[in-house]
Amino acid sequence: MKKFNSSKNIIIALIIVIVVVFLVSISAMQRDKKQASLPGQSQTNGVIAVVDDIVMAPIRGVENSVKSVFNLFNTYSENQHLKKRVDQNVMLQAELDNYKKENNQLKDQLKLNSTLSNYDIVNANVVNRSPDTWQDVLVINKGTKDGVETNMAVMGDKGLVGRVIISDKNSAKVELLTTVNKNTNHFPVMMETADGKESFGLMDAYNSKTHTLTVSQLTTVDGIKKGSKVVTSGLGNNSPKGLLIGEVQEIQKSKTGLHDEVLVTPISDMYDITTVTVIKRLEGSK
Repeated sequence: MKKFNSSKNIIIALIIVIVVVFLVSISAMQRDKKQASLPGQSQTNGVIAVVDDIVMAPIRGVENSVKSVFNLFNTYSENQHLKKRVDQNVMLQAELDNYKKENNQLKDQLKLNSTLSNYDIVNANVVNRSPDTWQDVLVINKGTKDGVETNMAVMGDKGLVGRVIISDKNSAKVELLTTVNKNTNHFPVMMETADGKESFGLMDAYNSKTHTLTVSQLTTVDGIKKGSKVVTSGLGNNSPKGLLIGEVQEIQKSKTGLHDEVLVTPISDMYDITTVTVIKRLEGSK
């Protein structure tokens, strides 16, 4: 009985296959000849299309979601790469700006050196400047082996910035004009008056609020004008004569009101010093 049922099922299946093949063949022939579907074929195709949309919709949704996630990760990766490039560009621009700045300072130093042809000089780099004593001292990479000695004047990129207070074999310590040390040896200076004469004085203090140097003990203030050049006088043997310090900003009464004093704007930037020139002595002198 079971064998009969099995044979019956096989026969039915074969008949169905034959019918399907027949219908497909007839459909293909009809389509090729008339370029049209068999009766009922359009409805069948429509049903199949609807079923396909229903079945494939979730699959397409999952596929689109996977693509969206992939695109998101890809966009994130690209953004990270672009951020790194931007950071690198910022660093390179900062380095370039720094090189340009150093180059300009070196050019100014060369111009200054060309005006110091009457002096024996030593060029040096600033190797240390402590934040605690920023306006007081700095350390340069030249010392006694290079001829640098105590009390020698030190020039910045445009003018006087200080003097050597300690000189070792390979380095030296420079005390700046902006120092708050009241016991430092002050610079004798001079400035030209309107009638062509000279007024002498002593540069003895720095005002951190106005960023000016104070010159007191003046021989005269008559004829001194704003913008007048202030240079070393060479008196006292602490520095050569004629080293530019700055320009007169104004004349005012001292705190005691007993005498006049001149406020001088330094020609050099005291807060950004990378290279200096040590003035050893007048050329040919011993």
